[in-house]
Amino acid sequence: MRTSQKILIQLRKLMEKIRHRQLMLALSVIIGMLAGAAAGLLKNLTHIVEHKSKSWLLGDHTSELYFLLPMAGVLVTMLFVKYLLKQDIGHGISKILFSISKRKGHLKPHNTWSSMVASSLTVGLGGSVGLEAPIVLTGSSIGSYIGQILKLNYKSVVLLVGCGAAGAIAGIFKAPIAALIFSFEVLMLDLTTWSIVPLLLASVTGAIVSYFIMGEQVVFAFTISEPFVMHNLPFYILLGIFTGLISLYFTRMNNLVEHSMGQIKNGLVRTLTGGLLLSVLIFLMPHLFGEGYSTLRTLLTGHAVELFNGTLFEGIIGNNAYFIIIFFLLLIIFKVIAMALTTGSGGVGGIFAPALFVGGISGATLSKAVNMFTSSNISENNFALVGMAGVMAGVMHAPLTAIFLIAEITGGYALFIPLIVTATLSYVTILAFEKQSLYTMRLAQRGELMTHHKDKTVLSLLSVEDVLEKNFKKVHTNDTLGGLVKAISKSKRNIFPVVNDEKELVGVISLDDIRDIIFNTELYEKVHVYELMHVPPAIIDQEENMAKVLETFEETQAWNLPVTENGQYKGFISRSKIFSSYRKLLQEFSDD
Repeated sequence: MRTSQKILIQLRKLMEKIRHRQLMLALSVIIGMLAGAAAGLLKNLTHIVEHKSKSWLLGDHTSELYFLLPMAGVLVTMLFVKYLLKQDIGHGISKILFSISKRKGHLKPHNTWSSMVASSLTVGLGGSVGLEAPIVLTGSSIGSYIGQILKLNYKSVVLLVGCGAAGAIAGIFKAPIAALIFSFEVLMLDLTTWSIVPLLLASVTGAIVSYFIMGEQVVFAFTISEPFVMHNLPFYILLGIFTGLISLYFTRMNNLVEHSMGQIKNGLVRTLTGGLLLSVLIFLMPHLFGEGYSTLRTLLTGHAVELFNGTLFEGIIGNNAYFIIIFFLLLIIFKVIAMALTTGSGGVGGIFAPALFVGGISGATLSKAVNMFTSSNISENNFALVGMAGVMAGVMHAPLTAIFLIAEITGGYALFIPLIVTATLSYVTILAFEKQSLYTMRLAQRGELMTHHKDKTVLSLLSVEDVLEKNFKKVHTNDTLGGLVKAISKSKRNIFPVVNDEKELVGVISLDDIRDIIFNTELYEKVHVYELMHVPPAIIDQEENMAKVLETFEETQAWNLPVTENGQYKGFISRSKIFSSYRKLLQEFSDD
């Protein structure tokens, strides 16, 4: 090929890349606008559900029926998902991670709206969960749907998924930097210099749109009035360890309650049981109602005593610091249980808001204890804010997201040092007990989690079905050598799977096994296949993940292994086909 032709080809590729990047920039702005608008719509929809249910249905909060609202919320949500939607919504962030890892970033079209409807019913009627995960799923689904319509490649679709998530987070919290970081720290996108640009555009656009819809106070905002004092740093170190342990409780208690709820096989019984327990908890502690941001605002404005008004504890606790600490600890304990009961019984919502709630209460608890038992006078407001970052960092395994989120919603970086110290120590503390976050735990156990390790990520995108070869001639156990020779004459492969009447794989035969007798016609009717076959060194199940398949090849040193599904023969998988598919996918996944 001439040099001039090579130059023209390279120029054509460069122009295509430029046009593709221009398209991605335009799409990122559009997706950011849609995600920001969806965030505003969801918040307003949830407010309407809550307001109407309290004022129109019940009249006032003293009604005996008030405590049944949360149970009604999870019941209505369950009925909506089961009988109207008829498709599983699942945990929002985990569903996004699964789609990136195993479904090439493809989310179902109904996710663009279904989680908004379901979560507004759950949270609006008192479910003790957050709206962030549902709106992130909505934003990501918008990006995925647009990518699928335009038939973009895997990397482009995943980038649009991240743009939707970033736009949604920025829209809810007015925090574009935290939204950007969330995309690669929690969703584990392969962040490059180029991909930062569309993610930032989506984040900023989402935040701007939310300003017009919801105003400056998007969901939760607070202005720091007390500066960070360096000699209080040891207490922030203590807060980091404390919030790390609280995060561990958060994670394990959530798993325990959800698992216990899952043991109730009847869906209606599970919903009614969990809903009733949730309603009882909220009746005893009204602060568990909904997301809990109003409680955090009351706490941060210095009116902690007002939290007991209208509760069973009114008039008992007063200004007694011991009672306040005990009450706060009970709030921490039961908020996690209420959250898990909500999701475990059929409600739809996320752990984002509960993590901030538990973190804020944890920081306030520790600061009160320190002020009470020492001569220090540390800021309870600052500790509450930094505690929010600590629990978020521990539960989500996302210290950077936690640091920048709290920094942005407080309007500055006055607490940057304690945020870094506490969030990092919380993450390190829980990491000693739990290697995965609540979002990634189950996916990692099933080998379905994409990671920042590119080789492992590409492997996670491959499935046995993708590399399965079916052009092998099957022979029956009762076939003769003559029949086997006929199969050999019609086959281009040198391995032959042996099956029984139920089409179950019972062995394999290779040409090397019969090389010394293949031309001995006297044996054609005397020798049968079952006498010649041997057991393969290993059998691959069709549902196995590719990392496990490669381990099996390494252990057996085989080049071809049979694949079965419930014992029935499906085909063969070879090392060469795996590596060929891997190289092709890696090329698609690689940086522009």
